[in-house]
Parts: sequence; structure tokens; C-alpha cells
Amino acid sequence: MSIVCGIPLVECVYCLACARWAWKRCLHTAGHDSETWGLATAEEFEPVPRLCRYILAVYEDDLRNPLWAPPGGYGINPDWLVLRKTYEDTQGRAPPYMLYLDHDHADIVLAFRGLNLAKESDYAVLLDNRLGQRKFDGGYVHNGLLKAAGWVLDAECEVLRELVEKHPNYTLTFAGHSLGSGVAAMLSMVVVQNRDRLGNIERKRVRCYAIAPARCMSLNLAVRYADVINSVVLQDDFLPRTATPLEDIFKSLFCFCNGKIVESLWSFSWADSLPCILCLRCMRDTCIPEETMLKDPRRLYAPGRLYHIVERKPFRLGRFPPVVRTAVPVDGRFEHIVLSCNATSDHAIIWIEKEAQRALDLMREKDNTMQIPAKQMMERQETLTRHSQEYKAALQRAKTLDVPHASTPPSQYGTFEEEGEESSRRSQGESSFGSTNRSTVDESWEELIERLFDKDEHGHIVLKKQ
Repeated sequence: MSIVCGIPLVECVYCLACARWAWKRCLHTAGHDSETWGLATAEEFEPVPRLCRYILAVYEDDLRNPLWAPPGGYGINPDWLVLRKTYEDTQGRAPPYMLYLDHDHADIVLAFRGLNLAKESDYAVLLDNRLGQRKFDGGYVHNGLLKAAGWVLDAECEVLRELVEKHPNYTLTFAGHSLGSGVAAMLSMVVVQNRDRLGNIERKRVRCYAIAPARCMSLNLAVRYADVINSVVLQDDFLPRTATPLEDIFKSLFCFCNGKIVESLWSFSWADSLPCILCLRCMRDTCIPEETMLKDPRRLYAPGRLYHIVERKPFRLGRFPPVVRTAVPVDGRFEHIVLSCNATSDHAIIWIEKEAQRALDLMREKDNTMQIPAKQMMERQETLTRHSQEYKAALQRAKTLDVPHASTPPSQYGTFEEEGEESSRRSQGESSFGSTNRSTVDESWEELIERLFDKDEHGHIVLKKQ
């Protein structure tokens, strides 16, 4: 009798728990991901809309006669274009890219385009991965993206070295969108680990802007390279939040495609099917405790420092003046997919460029209202201090979670070992790019902090210039 009476109670508790979960998931908005982050400044965010336009320019066949230029153009001088590579040039090993010498901003820019849904080679790069397959510098990375980055470095190493040595005051910037963002992030790491190949370029001259980034590296790498890599996410973008391996997402998508094609040859729509798959993945990932996620060393994350453009508020219609928040988070690093009709549209590079420019204009307008330069200098110093403290706190947090090698200093080069080949390659002392020196000195946590950080004349903790 007690068992019969107890069944409805169990069912009620189960239904209430499911209802609570569904309610929390529906109320979770993109603004929750970054609500505790600080605001970005115009100075640090300035390159983002400009680099978005450079990435858009990669889609053009002729920059002197552009077909898809946004209002105001791409801001590119065609005479400063060093080279550009198409799918025919890369033979499918990497997405198309261009190398541009930006004299106006003292910048050497290598920009990659995003995923082309009509190109099988892009899917080959994207799907070339297994969880925990490829190691790099004590962490895990996406295998296909790393191979694409290695191919680009081999192909353009001489040109890049010549430009870096010819313009010693210029920065070297890698930028990309979607699939290209993953290649750009991997390439920046490879360059940092092989700086001798580019004339021993200083680490502080190398930077990366990953626009709508793919989750392509483990947590320890995402945190440790936050001084080099910057990721830009617009509101509800699904890709930086898709913790499920990308190859699983697209394999599921293809299976879904085949089912719909059998129904009707013309009924398939990317915009219709992908949100459904993301919703199912969202339900599964939500059941995994966050502590379990963080302690998995093979789990991939969006790389580097994160810039989140927030332009919509819950239960309100339309877009609002965008606000840019930034941090180097460990916990809550875009772990939850937002159930939003804008999850796919916010991934578009055109929208990101437009909203990033709006946000930058608002920042500059706010700065112009400050007529006291001393106050601006004080805010800039506070921003640098905050960034350094965030970076230190993220490294410490990664250490407390026992992420393997989270406190290991960058070696002279990346390991690039397959899972079964690591020990043999270590004994041979080889790397994929022929480096000859390997750092064998173990460094304690305190020594790492002391090496990375310093104090200025005011006693503030700041990141050392390397």
C-alpha cells in the first residue's frame, strides 16, 4: 500500500525537477555569462571591427572592385596586400586567407575566412579530430585546426619572417572567423612556440583575434595564452558555447540532413535543423556538473581572453546599444548554450562587424565626454591592473582544479604528439617544425607567477612584458 501511494509522490518530484530545469534553461540568457565581467575600453577593443572587415575582405575576388563591402568599405589599401590564397592554393589544407601590411596601424595581418558550407575540404579540417587525440604544450587541441595552422606556417614562414624583420615596430596579428578563428588561434600558439622561425619575434608582438571562435583548446592552454589570444563573441552565438565536439555536431547534422532529404529534396534548411540539434545537445550537457567539466583535461574551450558583446536583454524586444564585457574566466566559460532564435544569426561575421563598430563608437563617444586627460589615464591604468589580476586569478583557479600542466611554462616549441607516439618522440627530441631546444626545467607555481607578473611603481600587479 505504501509503495502504491509512494509512486505518485516520486513522479511529482521528478516532474517538478524537470520543470525547474526547463524554467532555468529558458531563463538563461547570454547576459548571465558575462554579468560579473568588467567593461572593455575603446583602446583594447579598437582592432576588432577593423579586423572583422579584413576577414570579410578575404571573401572578395578583387579588392579594387569589391562586391560585398559594408558601408564605408573594408578600409583596405589594395597596394598593401602582400598575398592571398584561395582554396586552389591551399589544396583544402586550410581555409583561404590573405596577408595584409597595415601601415596605418603598424600591423602585419594574416586573416582567415570562415567555414564554407559548400566546401568538403573545410569539413575535412573540422571533422579531423577525436577527443584527446592531439597534445600541444602540455594541453589538448583540435587536431585538424592544428594541422591547418602548421601547414600555413610552413607555407608562409619566409614571407612572415621577412616582414617581421623589415618592420620591427609592427605587431603580427592573426585573425579569423568561425573555422578560420580556430586556425588563427592555433597558428598564434605555434608561432609563440616557434618564435625562432620568425627571427625570434617577441611574444608581446604576437596577437590573435578569434571572431566567433570554435572551442579548440583545453582549459590550461586557453588561460595561459590569454595574453596573446582574444576571442570575440556576439550575444547568443552558439559556437563558443557548443562544448560537444564539433565533429559530433556536424555528423549529427549530416544524419539529420539525410533524413530530411529523403522526405523532400528541397526541404533541408541549415537554420531549421541546427537549432534543433543544439537544443538536444544543450539538454545533455546541462546534466553534467560544472566541476566535472572543468576537471576533464581533454575538454576544449574558447581560447584566450573573452570579449562578449551584449546587445539584447531578457523579455525585451529589439537590440539595445551594445556593451562589451571582458575577462579571462575559468568557471562559467560559456558553458551553456542559450536557447535563442538568434543563436545562429549572432554567428554571422557581418552582424559581428556591425555591432562591434557600434560598441566601439559608443566607447569613443563616452571617452570624448571626459575632458580631463588625467581621469582617462587613471582609468586606463586601472584597466591594465584589472586585466593582470584577472589573468593571475585565472591561472591560480586552473591550478586549484588540477588541470594537467596548467602551471607549466611555455616550452621552446609545441609537442604535436599523437597519443601513442608521445614517449617515442620525446626520446628523439623532435618537433613537427624542427625545433632543437626543449625546456626541461620544472617551474613551481610561485616561480611561474613571479616570472609572469611584476609590480609597478604604484604597487599594482601587472603582467610582465616578455
